[in-house]
Amino acid sequence: MRKRYSRFGMVLIVLSLAIFVFGCSAQKAENQPKKSVSKIVKIGVLPIEDNLPFYVAEKDGIYPKEGVQVELVSFASAMERDAAMQAGQIDGQVADLLAVALLKKIGTDVKIAAIGLGATPKEGRFAILSSPNSGIKDLAGLNGATLGISQNSIIDYVSDQMLLDKGVKLDDVKKMSIPKMPVRLDMLLSDQINTACLPDPLASLAQAKGAHVLVDDTYKNISQTVFLFRTKSIQENPEGIKAVVRAYGSAGQALTNNPDQYRDLFLEKAQIPQDLKDSYKTPTFSKLQLPTEEEVESVMKWMVEKDLIPQAYDYQELVDPSLLPN
Repeated sequence: MRKRYSRFGMVLIVLSLAIFVFGCSAQKAENQPKKSVSKIVKIGVLPIEDNLPFYVAEKDGIYPKEGVQVELVSFASAMERDAAMQAGQIDGQVADLLAVALLKKIGTDVKIAAIGLGATPKEGRFAILSSPNSGIKDLAGLNGATLGISQNSIIDYVSDQMLLDKGVKLDDVKKMSIPKMPVRLDMLLSDQINTACLPDPLASLAQAKGAHVLVDDTYKNISQTVFLFRTKSIQENPEGIKAVVRAYGSAGQALTNNPDQYRDLFLEKAQIPQDLKDSYKTPTFSKLQLPTEEEVESVMKWMVEKDLIPQAYDYQELVDPSLLPN
């Protein structure tokens, strides 16, 4: 009988050791970075707050944890970035829905992986402001006023939507195309134009310098930036692309939960104007999600009406739900 119990005891000891060793190995595996994807994923970035999660992921070592190598390629303008995307020099970028459709129009097939900034109306504000000495204090004063915009851009689209939503006839406003935003800001503040549409942080800077906010898009979700990739890059490196999307999402949540921790990084990478460094809030990012069909269809309809694209792209042509984390 003792032998039987002795053998039984030995079996229990062996099983316990096996479970202990397996548990330690599993825990060790969880703490180690995932196996690195050999192909480097190149992301085009501009000095705007929408790209901040890329830098947070770099700072916090999230890319190696997700098993991917990422190279952030800086550009001075959206035009240069989109040209690099077209040439295959970068794999992905954060841009607006107009850029997605225009890339497809010129033969660069791309897919949206997620919203960058703008999942809620409070994220990524646009505003129409009047100049300090214009005397225009409300939307009624827009009749006959000159509105500085960037023609056939997201600024143009957002301006139209806000004016229409608030009952302003588009024909009552004289649009002037001023593509360079710093120039548009200067012309507004020097009263060379009555009104202008600007995104934050320039809208906040204009307001701080005496411009009056007539309307902004925090009442309704009109615009988003989206995280997009070349379809060819997705096909050649699907796991690497998915890992970058996960890293962007994780970094966005880290930033949202601990904004003060990344304040200096934000001020540096988003090039926040000196006058706003103390007052301008660090942006928050919603959890990864796709734009809605209604949001995409609204932009496509506007682009067709402006003759920017021959016909609207279907929602399914523009998005790839498989790139979102499960």
